[in-house]
Amino acid sequence: MPSEKPGSSELTTRFRFPHPNTADEDGFVAVGGDLKPGTLLLAYGNGIFPWTTRPLTWWSPDPRTIIPLGGLHVSRSLRKVLRTGGFSTSFDRSFRVVMEGCATPRRGREETWVSPAFITAYTRLHVLGYAHSVEVWQGEILAGGLYGVSIGGFFSGESMFSDEENASKVALVAMEEKLRSAGFELFDVQFLTPHLRSMGAVEIPRAEYLLKLHEAVKVHADFAEAPKVTGGR
Repeated sequence: MPSEKPGSSELTTRFRFPHPNTADEDGFVAVGGDLKPGTLLLAYGNGIFPWTTRPLTWWSPDPRTIIPLGGLHVSRSLRKVLRTGGFSTSFDRSFRVVMEGCATPRRGREETWVSPAFITAYTRLHVLGYAHSVEVWQGEILAGGLYGVSIGGFFSGESMFSDEENASKVALVAMEEKLRSAGFELFDVQFLTPHLRSMGAVEIPRAEYLLKLHEAVKVHADFAEAPKVTGGR
């Protein structure tokens, strides 16, 4: 739910998107538009997301990757980390800092798609109540995190980072628990990676994804009012 009452103009857009089924084999749908809140919300509500800013491109891959809520795989070693690893979690405490962490190049990843334009745009969505983060801490040090976009009972995980071993896994566990407790129905993670596969992510056809999305966005799920979770299992 929005955390403030924005003017209606901020949640509207002059742009329209092609149907996701018009995407090419790589998932490319369109180019152009803007990253204003109304445009982003229209895109996500129709199964489309931006990926680059120069130029601004929009995508809807087939298949699509989701994490079945209640189906996250937590290994025995990760359970031990959750209990004794010295991590703590918070939500929406440092949204922009999490995005900046996701944008920071690391060993084996010289650049990321999280550009300054994305940081500005999604931080505005966060202020309006449509984007959320989970932060993973070691003491007062931010060790990792994850952020994404929410509409109704739909959450799209956009990116995550880890400065300490297992911190991104802790973030994923905490976010999945948070979404379940808040009444969300769809946890989208867009593309399948070995890391996500190991934690229970699955691919589904885009047509099936769009049906799930259509139902999920109609659900009343309140991220802010969800019970606090610890990430422990």
